[in-house]
Amino acid sequence: MIITDTHTHLYSEAFDEDRSDMIQRAIDAGISRFFIPAIDSEYTERMLQLKRDFPEHMFLMSGLHPTHVKENYKAELRHVEELLSKHTYCAIGEIGIDLYWDQSTLAIQEAAFRHQIHLAKQHKLPIVIHCRNAFDEVFNILEEEKGADLFGVFHCFTGTLAQAKQAISYNMKLGIGGVATFKNGKIDTFLNEIDLKHIVLETDSPYLAPTPYRGKRNESLYILKVLEKLSDIYECSEAEIATITTQNSKDIFSI
Repeated sequence: MIITDTHTHLYSEAFDEDRSDMIQRAIDAGISRFFIPAIDSEYTERMLQLKRDFPEHMFLMSGLHPTHVKENYKAELRHVEELLSKHTYCAIGEIGIDLYWDQSTLAIQEAAFRHQIHLAKQHKLPIVIHCRNAFDEVFNILEEEKGADLFGVFHCFTGTLAQAKQAISYNMKLGIGGVATFKNGKIDTFLNEIDLKHIVLETDSPYLAPTPYRGKRNESLYILKVLEKLSDIYECSEAEIATITTQNSKDIFSI
């Protein structure tokens, strides 16, 4: 059984004391494919080192995270473009709009999001979307950019059934993680109405640890709790969930 974590920040400082051991725990449990989203240029070398340390297991994305879209965002976008010319990346991500932390940067977040969508199309890569308190804003841009050359993952999906269907209409898989295990997560109440062909698994570690680890540091091993929850929701075996969601990740990332 091959399990894929489509979104994990394994380069995070939260893992500095036990990174290799933590990754090996996950690999030993059958979690053998890790997709690594970018934040900004400060984390580039950490990401590349992660790839050097675990070349068969790590697949890197390039991108500028919306919460890191600041006054220097154009320089950061040039850095993204430079990386795409030098290294192999599986996606442009994570990109999008976040209005939870700072609404004042909406205009430049939208500009950065559009620019990176165009980069993805240019390089024939999927996008991985971060959306927090910004469904309308993200959907407006996806509506403008939709087409056969736009596809990817709607990371950490926490919206409604209607929003799930709209995201899927833009050729997006739904990234499902620890929130599905929360008592107040809500998505567990309708997720079985979404065909498994639209779902990929993720942890977003070190964030959003699933129950019973909620509030603690998350790690890729805990994707097993997400797998267990989806097995209950869809009333099928964990092996079947793992097989389908891993195939979905292969369809998106071509890896």
